[in-house]
Amino acid sequence: MLATNSNYTIAWEKLPDDFVLLDDPVDNINQPALAAALTESLQLAGQLPDNALTPTNYGICATINGKISVKAPDWAYIPQISVDRDEVVRSYTPRLQGEIPTLVLEFLSDTEGGEYSSKASYPPGKFFFYEQILQVPNYGIFDPESGILELYRLGDSKKYQLQPASEQGRFWIPEMQLFLGVWQGNRENLQGYWLRWWDEQGNLLLWGAELVAQERQRAEEERLRAEEERQRADRLAAQLRAAGIEPVE
Repeated sequence: MLATNSNYTIAWEKLPDDFVLLDDPVDNINQPALAAALTESLQLAGQLPDNALTPTNYGICATINGKISVKAPDWAYIPQISVDRDEVVRSYTPRLQGEIPTLVLEFLSDTEGGEYSSKASYPPGKFFFYEQILQVPNYGIFDPESGILELYRLGDSKKYQLQPASEQGRFWIPEMQLFLGVWQGNRENLQGYWLRWWDEQGNLLLWGAELVAQERQRAEEERLRAEEERQRADRLAAQLRAAGIEPVE
């Protein structure tokens, strides 16, 4: 499969068996937790189909003018992988082995700063690769230190346009029918800014620990209601006995 314009030819080809994928180190201790939190709430809310994939630091491949290019975003939502999972353990080629990602996210690092790179020459910059080569509809850049999220959406001109946030500071991802936004708090003993999902009604998609806490609170409220009802029944029984009436059990 080929796509061409005046500057480059794009091919969607399977990686050669001898192609070496780099094992880049993680830039920040918080990044794996940020990525895991995004996936967990989708799974628990039933928003992650069986054939979808939400990889972290996972290779997305394209051949540009005969040269293989691989980018590994910090998190991505791939709506469908169309081959056996054994074929795409560390990377996949869109259009050949699955769909184009709906959303890619990069977490700003102290060491690279290439999340904004529009370099078109080989190897291409991330911004250029996601915008012009993959044409990912949504590209987010998140700074965990400041809590600032920028969301770029592919417009009719096939160029990324920076999106305005809603009044709540969230961004609508129409392909997922969810809002993406920033939440500040604690998870896994890490205090800071997190990326979270909200549904169309504004309901936060909860993490597992939050669902457990919610269920405990619901159970405690039910216990208190039952205790209040028992005390009310005891008071009524005492009043009836004081009036010489034996209450019916």
